[in-house]
Amino acid sequence: MAGTFQILLNGQPVEDDFYTKVTTLEVEENLDMPGAFLMKLPVTTDGSGDLTMVNDARLQPLATVAIVAKQENNPDECIFDGLVLSQRLHLETGAVSSTVDVWGQDVSWLMNLEEKTKEWVDVTDGNVANAIFSDYGITPASENTDEDSASHTESGHSLMQRGTDIQFLRQLARRNGKICRVACTDTPGQRTGYFARPAVDGDPAVTITLNPSTDATISALDLEWDATRPTAVKARQALFNDSSADGASGDTSDSGLDALDERKLGDFAGKANTVMLTAPVDDAGELTMRAQSLLIESGWFAKCEGEADASRIKTVLRVGTVVQLDGAGSVNSGKYLVWSVRHAFTQDAHKMKFVLVRNAVGPAVSAAAGGLPGGLP
Repeated sequence: MAGTFQILLNGQPVEDDFYTKVTTLEVEENLDMPGAFLMKLPVTTDGSGDLTMVNDARLQPLATVAIVAKQENNPDECIFDGLVLSQRLHLETGAVSSTVDVWGQDVSWLMNLEEKTKEWVDVTDGNVANAIFSDYGITPASENTDEDSASHTESGHSLMQRGTDIQFLRQLARRNGKICRVACTDTPGQRTGYFARPAVDGDPAVTITLNPSTDATISALDLEWDATRPTAVKARQALFNDSSADGASGDTSDSGLDALDERKLGDFAGKANTVMLTAPVDDAGELTMRAQSLLIESGWFAKCEGEADASRIKTVLRVGTVVQLDGAGSVNSGKYLVWSVRHAFTQDAHKMKFVLVRNAVGPAVSAAAGGLPGGLP
């Protein structure tokens, strides 16, 4: 196998000479999009007038593909476990320089094959997610029922599904401030369904250092922030079981998610940005949860992008984990959530283009510290 990765097709490791044929192998992990892979292979004639690779049974529609990132002295990381969904063939005369691109997505694609109309009664959103994941042989994550909605009753608002299972779950996740995704565990073929809020309270999985240069594990970063996002919500809704003219209130300026640094968006921007929300709910608690989910989504106002070499940072970056960034100044250094990673493999290297986000920045730099105007170091 290649030194930095392993490929399994239809559950079986590929032969050693398969790796010498792979000219491109990329894997995309993302918190709010399906995981995907792209593999480019050479195409030649097989001596009987047909083409190699194109009819390989292991690369046909819905064949399973697993890609495992390998690193010395660290456990293997299964970064993709999904299905072949597409081929793109480029042919030249005599098959010289001909190639085939093989592309696919994670198994959540199977949850997108049938649009449904279904009423869910006396269940929470977390219960629904666990039931749907189980229907596809996907193990529900243990945290799926944390920060859960109230039960949807027939006397109030039952839960109506109109769409595919994965469309429905992503809709529910967004209004709960959660992330819905399917990912493999350490073992290819064992998939976990996540319907949970990002875990931002744990210790960083790795420290990424930009400065000083003697300690640097990365060469460059691009950082940005966006102060135009909502920081508060005014939420109002009339209730079936309450005749009050004012209805229920779910006003909040707190997302309920732990801050990754000292100053949240409202403190950083210096002015509140308030939006209004109405939603069909059965009580004020559910309305507040909807308002908080809006602020969780808008709260990722600081972003960091860069590229890391796995051999240099000594780990494989995984989405949904927390990392520590050092050497970027007091405002931008600190904890970040890994939002996406694009892995690019060769037989000798593993590069990772990443996007990190966070819902707070560090303290303002004082004038005595020599910072630039606006509190930027």
